Amino acid sequence: MNVRRRSSAAALAAIAVIGAAAAPAVAADPSPSSSPSRTAPSGLYGTTDPQYDGVWRQSLALLAQDTAGVVPSSTAVKWLTDQQCANGAFAPFRADPAADCDAKTPIDTNNTAAAVQALWAVGGHGDVVESALGWLKSVQNEDGGWGYSPGTPSDANSTSVVVGALTATETDPEKVVKDGKSPYDALLTFALPCAEDKGAGAFAFQPDKDGKLLPNADATAAGVLGALGEGLVTEAADKADAASCTDADKPTREGAAANAAAYLTATLAKDGHLVSALGGSADQPDYGNTADAVVALAAQGGADKAAGPLAWLEKNAAKWAAESGPAAYAQLIFAAHATGTDPRDFGGTDLVEKLNATGPAPQGVAAKDTASANTDEKSDEKDDDSPFGVWWFVGVCLVFGIGIGFLLSNRNKKQQP
Repeated sequence: MNVRRRSSAAALAAIAVIGAAAAPAVAADPSPSSSPSRTAPSGLYGTTDPQYDGVWRQSLALLAQDTAGVVPSSTAVKWLTDQQCANGAFAPFRADPAADCDAKTPIDTNNTAAAVQALWAVGGHGDVVESALGWLKSVQNEDGGWGYSPGTPSDANSTSVVVGALTATETDPEKVVKDGKSPYDALLTFALPCAEDKGAGAFAFQPDKDGKLLPNADATAAGVLGALGEGLVTEAADKADAASCTDADKPTREGAAANAAAYLTATLAKDGHLVSALGGSADQPDYGNTADAVVALAAQGGADKAAGPLAWLEKNAAKWAAESGPAAYAQLIFAAHATGTDPRDFGGTDLVEKLNATGPAPQGVAAKDTASANTDEKSDEKDDDSPFGVWWFVGVCLVFGIGIGFLLSNRNKKQQP
């Protein structure tokens, strides 16, 4: 694959330069570890400890800014590129980017795939993207999928985020194979059949210890996008399909995505949002996974299919995003984009302004009357093993758990990337 670079002159042709830098927001992190253990590095979005989610939240922030027509700070982009290891992989955070990565560096597929999507979007970093894609392909499992850490069993979330990186860079996932199997082959193994009494059509994160597939809304939102070959940023489908699960002897990936969307629709019907349950506490609204479900439903069946949970987010998600930081704002921007909603007036909140305020001031903002043209122009121009142990466990918990979105979304508050 030839990664083409965007012309900086064309990218900046129609922007209005922002006159003053916005001060980073000091948002309270609702997690028990809300106090940063170290000062946030210069160029990084958010103020909380980046140990588990620095690259993830930076990637989502840059990608969301690009989606909203914002030209990110060059300092912020450099912070992200400096995090890459020599072998092409990214870890959640490296305190000293000048130091070589070694066997103890917790590199993973999720942060690497997110960085690929962000750096491809902002343009000008073809060598970084090529190297990261090469590493992702080198750690593909024999079933065609990916686990969080290289060498770990494939899961629906990790496989889907890598599919997003492949398709974002114009790489056909069906041609990225290991032992004759593609990422789509792996994803279909996580899809529950419609005949299941509970969770019909859903995706499981991965089989449990007994080999049984258990429905998981987080993995289902991820699985819909992965099966459709979509990344973190996508647009609504042209029309909605019937919200019902339809069995087939060998479902296509599109059929599996439709079944999974039907599961999400049914799950969201009760409250208009997904829920998360932490050990020992009552169920709580899961804002991040609900945002991801909105993106998945719109991508599979059109904006109307996501109208209910979108309305709930517009009414309720502002406080959550303010407490959670840049990745949360990014998720909401992705949901707005997928449904054709204005992210600058999302239930009365300017998500773009709020996101910009969490980090270094952007270089500029696309003029409103030329934003679409710039998007089209940009589209035309885009021409080592980690050990298992605690890092793998943290990654699995983060991908599987706590309601921040299907791809570790907003893991700035957990023990996750």
